Amino acid sequence: MKKQLVVWGITAALILPACAEMPQSNTGKGALYGTAGGAAAGALAGQLIGHDTRSTLIGAAVGAAVGGLTGTAIGHMMDKQQAAFQQELANSRAVSVSREPDVTAPPSSSGQQAPPQIIALTLKGDVFFDTNSSVVKPGVYSEFDRIAQVMVQYPQTQIVVEGHTDSRGSEAFNQRLSEQRAEAVKSQLIERGVASSRIQTIGYGKTRPIATNETEAGRQLNRRVEIKIKPLPDAQG
Repeated sequence: MKKQLVVWGITAALILPACAEMPQSNTGKGALYGTAGGAAAGALAGQLIGHDTRSTLIGAAVGAAVGGLTGTAIGHMMDKQQAAFQQELANSRAVSVSREPDVTAPPSSSGQQAPPQIIALTLKGDVFFDTNSSVVKPGVYSEFDRIAQVMVQYPQTQIVVEGHTDSRGSEAFNQRLSEQRAEAVKSQLIERGVASSRIQTIGYGKTRPIATNETEAGRQLNRRVEIKIKPLPDAQG
């Protein structure tokens, strides 16, 4: 227990000054969290190897430096990828680009939330599919051309395709339809050169609305496919 307190105390001493000065861009946040993780790992390794405070300090310093560089590289890579999507899809009325926090990532040692490393592409369901259909409309093939072009340029990311529906129809039908639409989008990306090993699909049916299902406008927003893009665990940028 005493060794753990030493490790975390040294880690905090190394990263707290950075917290005050680090710019709050996505790249800056990536560097901060990379530094925190690297410092903790380095400090622990130093303590285990050297069994003294000096070794812990050296390990923490080295870990912080390496972790900070890695976090910066990943944040920069995600920033560039988001900018590329925004440029390619600037004139699109069918796809929107946003950034989301990675709620699946563990918090840092300081308890702060993980940086917003997920890029989210929202595909309007009514534009990409006919009602109750999972067949992609040929008129949106060019949208997939642009999306896949960026994905191929950044192979250090993993992709989750999520299908969503409105509340009309049975739960079983909506679940199946959401899964089939997610698979249809995955197929479009694979056909354009995105590695299948990078892509996972999941259907949420009507369980995750983003608007009311009491109006047609709300239901239209709920009928969508979302593509979530996040760095691979070992991405270096």
